[in-house]
Amino acid sequence: MSSQSMTAQELRVALSLASIFSLRMMGLFMVLPVFSLHAVRLDQATPMLVGLAVGVYGLTQALFQIPFGMLSDRYGRKPMIILGLVIFALGSVVAAYADSIYGIIVGRALQGSGAISAAVMALASDLTREEHRTKVMAVLGMSIGLSFAFSLVMGPLLDAWIGIGGIFWLTAALALLGIVLVKFVVPDPGHSIVHRDTESVPRYFSDVLHNGQLLRVDFGIFVLHLILTATFVTLPFAMRDLALATNDYWKLYLPALLVGIIAMVPLVVIAEKRRKIKGVYLLGILGIIAAEAALMALHATMIGLLFALLIFFLAFNLLEALLPSLVAKFAPPDKKGTAMGVYSTLQFVGAFCGGIIGGALYHDVGYWSVFLVCALAAALWWLWARSMQAPRHLSNHMLHLGAMPAGLWPQVESELRAVRGVAEVVMVPDEGAAYLKIDSGNTDMEQLAQITIQYQQDAPAGA
Repeated sequence: MSSQSMTAQELRVALSLASIFSLRMMGLFMVLPVFSLHAVRLDQATPMLVGLAVGVYGLTQALFQIPFGMLSDRYGRKPMIILGLVIFALGSVVAAYADSIYGIIVGRALQGSGAISAAVMALASDLTREEHRTKVMAVLGMSIGLSFAFSLVMGPLLDAWIGIGGIFWLTAALALLGIVLVKFVVPDPGHSIVHRDTESVPRYFSDVLHNGQLLRVDFGIFVLHLILTATFVTLPFAMRDLALATNDYWKLYLPALLVGIIAMVPLVVIAEKRRKIKGVYLLGILGIIAAEAALMALHATMIGLLFALLIFFLAFNLLEALLPSLVAKFAPPDKKGTAMGVYSTLQFVGAFCGGIIGGALYHDVGYWSVFLVCALAAALWWLWARSMQAPRHLSNHMLHLGAMPAGLWPQVESELRAVRGVAEVVMVPDEGAAYLKIDSGNTDMEQLAQITIQYQQDAPAGA
């Protein structure tokens, strides 16, 4: 089997873990398009508490996702993933039984507490070779995007068929299906180690939080998900006021999502292949501002709402694709996993804040104010993003060198730095690894492979 091709096991890992991700994310997102309409009718409900119920999963997800990943280093990947899915299923059952807004809040908080993302990423790293890890992570990322799109279309239809309680029962069933996949389909790792390219390392948090370029990107994902949640707390009321039945919401969401996904692709190509990522990124933020302004001005008509959603999903999908790429480009090669952990935490904190802000503004002022505040938040984001450095178009690459005598590490580092296309090298003898930043289109990958093979072979003899 060529090292350029993924093995059957690696494909199985990618597809099975992507399925687990999708099942969990669908459980979180399917209620989003319709939840507000149902929640306001619950006992003790207020618009702010409805917003809290929508976004509270983000708070608990932010609190527990990094600890879950770190605990998986100690207690095993699969046990922690299964525990997270059990907690998620329990939260879904609590929400399904709830007859007050407080019961829903507890259920949604439990759903977020089953924060398996970091543990799943770590398991994927355990089960795949370094040269194919980027492909596997890309599959996992796409599964999240597709589950979000599927949820927006199917959520309103399922609400019409089985109601909001039925959706929560379905999400519990999906979590149990995820446990079956973890237990019987995902391969068992031979051993688990810390992977700095995909996992958070606590001693690096300070470095990451003092990196101005990464902070700009973290602020971006915080604002993006604040806007997403606040908008979707409010949109169901705007659709209700247009006398649109919930089982017809898909007629707005589906074309907007499809056009947004299709139109996004050439912009991503321009950003990455033509190395115009900063310009395209700023354009995407302007798209969010335009979409929120259009929602504020045009939400009272069906055509206006569709037009605004087309712009929103184009810009949202574009930014969701570019933001992780910016993290990877700005993060030091051995701190990418920590940078992604902080980034993901801010993403979920943004969802929590968006729920609170959306509910409070809708109640006190009206939904035009939600769209206005979202547009202003995006404008602030755009102003700070303008000062972002144009990132170098480098990708991360890890080499597993194994145990070598201490005297060999400087020699290997020197040889790696001399390879064409290698921009940065960080040697980590404790892990037997080298973390590199490379220009993917201009790197002598064959020479990197030869160096790796040479020292992996020589290490036992020289040890």
